[in-house]
Amino acid sequence: MFQAKPLTFQLESSRVAFAASYLQGIAFDHYTALLRFDPNSPVLSNWQAFAQEFSSKFGVFDTVAEAEENLYNLRMRNDERFTTFIVRFEKEAYETGWNYNALRFALRRALPQRIKDVLRLAPKQPTYDGYKALVTQIDQRYWEDR
Repeated sequence: MFQAKPLTFQLESSRVAFAASYLQGIAFDHYTALLRFDPNSPVLSNWQAFAQEFSSKFGVFDTVAEAEENLYNLRMRNDERFTTFIVRFEKEAYETGWNYNALRFALRRALPQRIKDVLRLAPKQPTYDGYKALVTQIDQRYWEDR
């Protein structure tokens, strides 16, 4: 975001203020306490200090593990379109750092039975992108026939 608007976010304090405007709950309470009781804290004017402070106190400690768990639990609903689901899937998938074979396996696991049944009859796709394209076709045909 900051690179997209370099003039707007030239000052470190502008970056901090922008990010702080999105804080909620206990993180917001912590920020307002700093403003009130420690207004000269570098956390309030230095982006690196702000990011370190809030990620260490309120951030996810292991984003890869969290993404892996989210991916493991993610399932495409039977009434959901694949084009919608794949956005949610890849949001987690790319965070894991898994290779395409692992992603293809995880994707297959997350699909509803109506798609898996057709995949059994379809030619095997050697690539992740080919697999996604095939699933997209299967899903589109399903919605056309409804």
